[in-house]
Amino acid sequence: MSDIAHTPRQVADAYVDALAALDPVTGTYLGVRTSLSKLPDLSPAGLEAVADLERRTLAQLDEAERGPGADSDVERRCARLLRERLTAQLAVHDADEHLREVSNLGSPVHSVRDVFTIAPTETDEDWAAIAERLRAVPDAFAGYRETLALGLERKLHGGPRPTRTFVEQLTEWEGWFEQFAAGGPEALREELVAGARIADAATVELRDWMRDVYAPAVEGSPDVVGRERYARWSRYYNGTDLDLDEAYAYGWSEFHRLLAEMKQEAEKILPGAETPWVALAHLDEHGRHIEGVEEVRQWLQNLMDEAIDALDGTHFELAERVRKVESCIAPPGSAAAPYYTEPSVDFSRPGRTWLPTMGQTRFPVYDLVSTWYHEGVPGHHLQLAQWAHVSEDLSRYQATVGIVSANAEGWALYAERLMDELGYLTDAETRIGYLDAQMMRACRVIVDIGMHLELEIPADSPFHPGERWTPDLAQEFFGAHSSRPADFVESELTRYLSIPGQAIGYKLGERAWLLGRANAQAAHGDAFDAKDWHMAALSQGSLGLDDLVDELSKL
Repeated sequence: MSDIAHTPRQVADAYVDALAALDPVTGTYLGVRTSLSKLPDLSPAGLEAVADLERRTLAQLDEAERGPGADSDVERRCARLLRERLTAQLAVHDADEHLREVSNLGSPVHSVRDVFTIAPTETDEDWAAIAERLRAVPDAFAGYRETLALGLERKLHGGPRPTRTFVEQLTEWEGWFEQFAAGGPEALREELVAGARIADAATVELRDWMRDVYAPAVEGSPDVVGRERYARWSRYYNGTDLDLDEAYAYGWSEFHRLLAEMKQEAEKILPGAETPWVALAHLDEHGRHIEGVEEVRQWLQNLMDEAIDALDGTHFELAERVRKVESCIAPPGSAAAPYYTEPSVDFSRPGRTWLPTMGQTRFPVYDLVSTWYHEGVPGHHLQLAQWAHVSEDLSRYQATVGIVSANAEGWALYAERLMDELGYLTDAETRIGYLDAQMMRACRVIVDIGMHLELEIPADSPFHPGERWTPDLAQEFFGAHSSRPADFVESELTRYLSIPGQAIGYKLGERAWLLGRANAQAAHGDAFDAKDWHMAALSQGSLGLDDLVDELSKL
């Protein structure tokens, strides 16, 4: 990075370029060709280099904000986001959280594997880069192991439950790289097979170390993080210093509201059902289903295509390249939750939704519709693809690596609610599925905050009132108030334990989006145009929840 300060947007985009050079996984998501054959340095030294970049960028931002034009709306928003994000990231790094980053979903090792699934594979040149990247896997995994070993030395480590689950995942990943490389061209077969075997051997080696050294060392330690660490992670994922006790109370208020609505829909499906989840279990057996993995992938593709056709020109104005999104099946060994990967900035790689099948071949429709409104259209895809589309008007930083989790997840949950408001969830099956998904997000607020802070369960709770949360109680509560199968519930609780503060951003982010829209409606009165507001809101780039309501209210 140059030491010459420019505008905040130029500082932000210079940071993106420098970060891509240090982190080829980020570079791959951005579509940087030189990143495709490399993997990041996950050792303590490599992670410190990223932190040094963040510190230098903040110093440059200080100077840039004193320059001409820095107070314009576009520069101000970019500076606001860049400062908040880098400050939150450094707070996490400087507290040595990277020394204990063990997870079933969000660890650096997951990023290494996942980057292979989004890299281009159209040409022999693409596959040659993959072959070189396969050979880089052992060094990446060794760097990660060095980081965790330093954490053990300093008595800073991940929890026992995420560690056990991660070991199980690494076992399930055995042979994955060789299976992935089998899709390459015959001309590079020998090189790809050799690289894949090296990568698979590194996976086994990491698994054995995690199982034989790391897991015994962390056994018996707490899985929860406590209020101080939780507040730090909450800031990182939500872009705001939350009142955690107020957020916990909000989660309970949403729980009670949603439960009442679910009971009404359940009565239409199975009159007299003891709970809404009895009605949902009835749908598991007798409701509409999709049979077959390829069939469900195509069905989800059609659902997104139909949503785009219905919404474009009526509730959104979509550029042609934003209209393309692909439905994919997640690779084996993924966490249980569906997810989305954004397009590259130049759209050479489209946005993609991913369905983990968990070995199943029969898929209830009620569990898919609102979920794909969330992951695809009008949820994650419309927001993140629109950010990429307008990235030249914003900054590449705002459209890509500056994403605040609660902003994006809040929009996606808002998108589910929007489709309900627009009348796309009118039958009892799809509407109770939507409410069940909303309930899951309310339960996330309750159990994520509750178990990490060991809060008391309120007196009006239908579940263990007056007791204090533990991970075991959280899993029992979540399972009792969700249609998800036991393996999904277990995966979710492990996720919350290993990524504290992230899961609450769905509901709290949705609340911010709804409040911003309500404020804008109040300001404009009858002149409020929802389509114009949506497009302006989706074109302003990422913001933390501190700033999101303020900016949405002004549109």
